[in-house]
Amino acid sequence: MKAIQIEEFGGPEVMELVELPDPVPADGERLVTITRTGVNFSDTHITNDQYVARQELPLVPGIEFVGVTDDGRRVAAVVPNGAYAEKIAVPESVLVDIPDEVDDEQAAGIMIQGVTADGVLRISGRLAPGETVVVGAAAGGTGSLAVQVARSMGAGKVIGLASGEEKQKLVLGLGADAVVDSRSENLREEVLEASGGPVDVVLEMAGGESFEQLLGTLGPFGRMVVVGIATREQNQVRTGKLLKGSLTVTGFWLMHLLARPDLARVSIDRVFGATARGDLEAVVGGTYGLSEVRRVHRDIAGRKTIGKLLLDPTR
Repeated sequence: MKAIQIEEFGGPEVMELVELPDPVPADGERLVTITRTGVNFSDTHITNDQYVARQELPLVPGIEFVGVTDDGRRVAAVVPNGAYAEKIAVPESVLVDIPDEVDDEQAAGIMIQGVTADGVLRISGRLAPGETVVVGAAAGGTGSLAVQVARSMGAGKVIGLASGEEKQKLVLGLGADAVVDSRSENLREEVLEASGGPVDVVLEMAGGESFEQLLGTLGPFGRMVVVGIATREQNQVRTGKLLKGSLTVTGFWLMHLLARPDLARVSIDRVFGATARGDLEAVVGGTYGLSEVRRVHRDIAGRKTIGKLLLDPTR
C-alpha cells in the first residue's frame, strides 16, 4: 500500500511517500480501506515530535480517517497515528458508523474538529444561551464549526477571529455577529468593541500574545479554553489575576474526551446527527493526494488555509 512515512522528526521535508506491506488486523481489529484522511494542525506538531503525546519512529502520521471496513461498513475514527495511508488496521471499538446522509468529505471534516468544537463549548466552556463567545482561528477546521455550534447553542454574540478579507467573509457567512483581525496589535480593544463589553467564553488557539490579549477580554466568571498553541509560545497566568477577575483558564484535548465513552458518544452522535440534518457543515478547503502532503503541511503551518484539508489516498 502507499503511505507517508517519516524516519526522522522535522518539518514537511521529512515526509516520504513509500510502499509498505498491507496491515494485518489482530484479534478485535478491522482492516479499513481509507477514502479520506483529515489533516490537522496538530499533525505539524506530531511530525516535529512536539505534540502532547510523544511519538516513535518510523512513523506513519495521521490521526483521523474515513473509510470502508472489510465487511463493507462506512466508518470514521480517531487513532494515535497511521492514517496517511491507503489502509489501516484499527480496533473495532474505535470505529464510528457514518450516517448515509453524510458523505466522506463531510465525515472527515467533522470527526475531530466537530467533536472538538462541541466538547469545548459544552464541557469545558459551559456556554449558556445569551452569552458572548470569541472563537479563535474561526476560518479554520475547528473554528468554522465552533461558530456554527455556538450559534446553535443560543449564544448571544459570536465574535470570530480571522485574518484577511476572504477568511473574514467566510466567518460572517457561517453566522458570526462580528469578525476581528486575529493579527491585530490591538486585539483586546477590538474584541471588546465588537462584543460591546466583556465576553463570557474564549476559544484560544494561538498562544503567546494572543492569549494575553484575549484573557483581558473576559468578564467576571469568564472562561478561556485553550484548544491549541499554534505559535508554540507557552503562557503563564498569575493566580492573583484569576482571583481578582473570577476567571477560569482551562484546556481541552480531544483524546481525553474520547477516553470517556459516556461523554464522547453523546458528542459524536450530536455532531453527526446535526450534519445529517444539514444543521452543521464542515468547510472543506481542499482535497489532495498523498504526494502533495508536504505542500499541505507548509500551507497549514503558514496559516494559508481555510477550513478542513483532506487527503485522498487513491490520488
